[in-house]
Amino acid sequence: MPTIFGESAVKQIPFYTKLYFQVLMGIAIGITVGFLAPEIGVQMKPLGDSFIKFIKMMISPIIFVTVVVGIAKMGDLKEVGRVGLKSILYFELVSTIAMVIGLIIVNVFQPGSGMHVDVKTLDVHSISTYTSSAQHASTVDFLMNIIPTTVVDAFAKGETLQVLLFAIMFGMSLTFFGDKVKPLIDGLDMISNGLFGVIGIIMKLAPIGAFGAIAFTIGKYGIGSLKQLSFLMVCMYATCVLFIFGVLGLIAKLNGFNIFKFLNYIREEIFIVLGTSTSESVLPRLMVKLEKLGCQKSVVGLVIPTGYSFNLDGTSIYLTMAAIFIAQATDVDLTLGEQLGILGILLLTSKGAASVVGASFVTLAATLASMNGKIPVEGLVLLVGIDRFMAEARSITNVIGNAVATVVVSNWDGALDRERMSKVLDGDFTEVADDVLQAGEAGLLPEAAPVARYHR
Repeated sequence: MPTIFGESAVKQIPFYTKLYFQVLMGIAIGITVGFLAPEIGVQMKPLGDSFIKFIKMMISPIIFVTVVVGIAKMGDLKEVGRVGLKSILYFELVSTIAMVIGLIIVNVFQPGSGMHVDVKTLDVHSISTYTSSAQHASTVDFLMNIIPTTVVDAFAKGETLQVLLFAIMFGMSLTFFGDKVKPLIDGLDMISNGLFGVIGIIMKLAPIGAFGAIAFTIGKYGIGSLKQLSFLMVCMYATCVLFIFGVLGLIAKLNGFNIFKFLNYIREEIFIVLGTSTSESVLPRLMVKLEKLGCQKSVVGLVIPTGYSFNLDGTSIYLTMAAIFIAQATDVDLTLGEQLGILGILLLTSKGAASVVGASFVTLAATLASMNGKIPVEGLVLLVGIDRFMAEARSITNVIGNAVATVVVSNWDGALDRERMSKVLDGDFTEVADDVLQAGEAGLLPEAAPVARYHR
């Protein structure tokens, strides 16, 4: 009887049919079009926007059913509270480390020094949308906004935190009814499978979405026009690399897995984020992959949606570096105490930074506005041209950070199948063929296809 990986069972898939290759090609073609024909590149924007809208369309229902089923299947509110507390503690610790690293790098290399920008000469029209959105932002407003006006309103507006709050409350309520609600939980679980199936269909459009997004970015802002701010971009990318391989690499090692193998496992998600500049584009897909890696479904359902609002490591790095950069560029001298004060403010405001393009800009505007004019909000104009390029670095870091966080919290809670994780990261799907089969057929794990057909 042939084994799962016997010659009769394995069918090699051409590399050009794999999603990561198609996304890379989309990015390459997009860069070429944007560079050689900027006007055409700008017109490709709807392709990228449409893909993001398709994904966002699915996020609220997926978060709801996943969290509800996860909590209901736990059956113990103490367990839910324990996982939630561990997640929040981890998020706060790692986000703070990310901000401190960003603060150190921007002070050591000082990318804004010597620019001597006079804020009176800046055209603030390009940032009016962001500054007006941030005028009344506060911690109280953020906390109040977590509570939806109505449940339907939360889903209609796609407010992740509001949907998450309702899902947690609904899931907790189901734990009180025991076996009576088992048919409902099973039904929601089946709906979840259907929703992820839709995501599998949408992901076929990822190469087109990546092409449209990157063609617009290059066509709109160009590459040559970014020379003046290239040093800041280099510092930002270098800091993210340092954080991923230094901090997250150490955390991964302490929790029994190799960061390089882990990044290879989620490489398709990284390439998709690179092309679309938003981590939301891979949220549903990432949840599936982490579950297949060996993380308990209930933990994945709690940690990932929460992390997308509270554990944005890349955004934390960006906000810190951008705020200090503006101060340096406009010749504003900040004491160590004032910089630590900015860090404290960002620890709060960054929690409201959704992982979509432009949201970090609003958060940065709100942070600067809360400092009573110490750092001019008008300085945001300096970042408009490179924000989209910076979004790629912070979004990729956000995705990796949340993926690592899920594995770590699962490990802390004893909800991680370490043997399974080891086999998956080593490329051995033998012991997880049944689970991979379902995801592979849904189009979520193209690499699972070699084990999608086998004899028992």
